[in-house]
Amino acid sequence: MTGDGPRQPTGLQHELRWSGQRAVVVQVGGGLREYEVDGFPVLDGYEAGELASGGRGQVLMPWPNRLGDGRYRFAGEYFQLPQNEPALASAIHGLVRWSGWERAAGTSSSVRMTHVLWPQPGYPFTLALEAAYELSDAGLTVTLAAENVGTGPAPYGAGQHPYVRPSRGGVDGCVLRVPAERWLEMDERQLPTGRQLAVAGTDYDFREPRAIGATRLDTAFTGLVRDADGLARVELASGDGSRRVALWLDASCEYVMVFTGDTLAPAARRRSLAVEPMTCAPDAFRSGLGLKVLQPGERTSARWGIQVPLL
Repeated sequence: MTGDGPRQPTGLQHELRWSGQRAVVVQVGGGLREYEVDGFPVLDGYEAGELASGGRGQVLMPWPNRLGDGRYRFAGEYFQLPQNEPALASAIHGLVRWSGWERAAGTSSSVRMTHVLWPQPGYPFTLALEAAYELSDAGLTVTLAAENVGTGPAPYGAGQHPYVRPSRGGVDGCVLRVPAERWLEMDERQLPTGRQLAVAGTDYDFREPRAIGATRLDTAFTGLVRDADGLARVELASGDGSRRVALWLDASCEYVMVFTGDTLAPAARRRSLAVEPMTCAPDAFRSGLGLKVLQPGERTSARWGIQVPLL
């Protein structure tokens, strides 16, 4: 017993500031709880006294999205993880969302959070994980990193789950651009069937900006077209064009999930858009799509960020 009294369910709060930007990173899960620019909450986050519903801002390691049945085969051996999404019989969004992370370093505008993922039933591997956040004139930059500090190879993927918005009016009237050539067909359990289909001629074609309208998205995209700086940018603009949010992904993120929130609690449905950078596809522990196998001592990282450009 510490005798320190009640604690926030999100743990310690790490507030970052730069110019007109403000962000809050939390101890529980090492995730991003708030991000605002000039007083506007670009990130549709949650309060310090709440749990992160719907994955809001959470770090997804050592896999993002769903792992069907929580069961996979690696190095000739089968492993079983808890099905923490029982309705779809899946293990979802990794193993660190509710774990305590430590502040390893930081300034008034940056923080580096760390966590050791120790071996456990279903994932008997050891990873040293990092989630670093920085505010600058370029906006918000997030770096997700992992090092295999165990004695054998380990399967690994990463992602994060921010919900963004350019206005408070919901997503239907927003204009979306997703620079992706293909989408992953899903079955009734929201697991990839193995088919990657061209977006051309489908409801998933947002290569040119257009209003979301009534389109329902819980869709993984790949074949990302990148700008000259090597970044792919998913852009969301308010219907009146007064504000635009760009979420960018570096080359390590070959997949992005876009979710309009139709399955969330009624008050949160279609309120904002989840744009989830991912280094691998959903169910990658079984399909191998984008999956990294980290050798002992090997380190990998991926970067994403949010910009609120002037129009």
